[in-house]
Amino acid sequence: MDLYYKSTRNSNLKVTASEAILKGLAPDGGLFVPEKLPVLGKSMEELKDLNYQDTAYEVMKCFLTDFTEEELRNCIEKAYDSKFDDEAIAPLVKVEDTYYLELFHGATIAFKDMALSILPHLMTTSAKKNQVKNEIVILTATSGDTGKAAMAGFADVEGTRIIVFYPKNGVSKVQELQMRTQKGANVDVVAIHGNFDNAQSGVKQMFENQELAKELADKGYQFSSANSINIGRLVPQVAYYVYAYTKLLANGEIKDGEKINVVVPTGNFGNILAAYYAKNLGVPIAKLICASNDNKVLYDFFQTGTYDKNREFVLTTSPSMDILISSNLERLIYLICGEDSEKTKELMEELKTTGKYTITPEMKEKLADFAAGYSTEEETAESIHDTYQKTGYVMDTHTAVAAHVCGQYRAKSGDQTKCVIASTASPYKFVKSVMSAIDAENANADEFDLLPKLQEVSGVPMPQAIKDILDAKILHNLECDADKMKETVKGILNV
Repeated sequence: MDLYYKSTRNSNLKVTASEAILKGLAPDGGLFVPEKLPVLGKSMEELKDLNYQDTAYEVMKCFLTDFTEEELRNCIEKAYDSKFDDEAIAPLVKVEDTYYLELFHGATIAFKDMALSILPHLMTTSAKKNQVKNEIVILTATSGDTGKAAMAGFADVEGTRIIVFYPKNGVSKVQELQMRTQKGANVDVVAIHGNFDNAQSGVKQMFENQELAKELADKGYQFSSANSINIGRLVPQVAYYVYAYTKLLANGEIKDGEKINVVVPTGNFGNILAAYYAKNLGVPIAKLICASNDNKVLYDFFQTGTYDKNREFVLTTSPSMDILISSNLERLIYLICGEDSEKTKELMEELKTTGKYTITPEMKEKLADFAAGYSTEEETAESIHDTYQKTGYVMDTHTAVAAHVCGQYRAKSGDQTKCVIASTASPYKFVKSVMSAIDAENANADEFDLLPKLQEVSGVPMPQAIKDILDAKILHNLECDADKMKETVKGILNV
């Protein structure tokens, strides 16, 4: 059965999976969603002995129906290879009574590698399938991790260019260096004077600008996205939740059909939406627990049914979650309002004009699969410190937000269902915050002096991604104001 994609803001618009991947964002500003959520063709029991690559194939073929088996397996093979420092690709680590799904073993040591190592291959395959002659310009906003992972994925990929915008002073020193030292003739990085929401809004505006699209087309370019607004980025993320369940089954940690809870540190809502899609595929997930930091716009939404971005933007030690406009929530809104694209469009317009919207009581009832919690800066640091003291396991700040929320949820609800926490980044990526949490004396040390110390306390060797930036040359120095992003892109592309 062919599965088509439609826009959350216009149900009459129908495209194939490969067209949705190429476009990134629908022309009306909506996000592409499958016309119906697919179901896995195999049981968890049948999948439990498969490796990551074969599991990913079983999941992705349900969503990307216009790819042949050969095309899809070829993309998967190129993505999940020796770039990952663990053969399991996404190992599951048991710490006390909780399972950490480590999604940071790829080239840039963050969970974005799980999807962004395959997206370039899905994109170039899609371009061939659709006889695209234009050069594809990947336009991306990053709160720290997507940018580097996307650049690493697309660097020197034929027929593509990539331009990444990140908030100056809004990412960790390691994250910034990873981006500014990225090699590749087709790669550009721009620091904007503003926050991530400014960067994301600027990118969305360029996607919706038909005049700009025409100017680009005249010069042989077309935009696409590597953000999780792109369905080609979201679908690969579904695979690791299926894999986590099958590994728990294979290791005898759960019985077939036993439900698990999943806790996801969330900013843009893509990673937890992927878990929701996995649940709909047939993975026995009970609760999807949405973990926020001090920018708790999602927590408040799940509590009240009102999404309100009119609040102070807080810079935290978990910068990839410092987001007040969670783009992917639109896909969930579309589902809970009965796939009513007019209603979705109306709510998104309201968000754009007033900065907030409220869902109906009927819609709120459909959020029963979700729970939400948040962690303050102090609680996040405590979570890192206490877990290390008790177990010797060192986690990064984003994972610590989820770990705190997991404990909080268990204590409040009394729900003792086995829990999988999405561990989204290596502690090496946020070494200063992690080491300061473990020992306050580290707070005044230089970030890079703490790297060998982290190796000592964690017993985990320094990842290649860190070694690579220590003596790498700065290659990118571009900066611009948040309202000058379009002009900057035109300058880079000589349009």
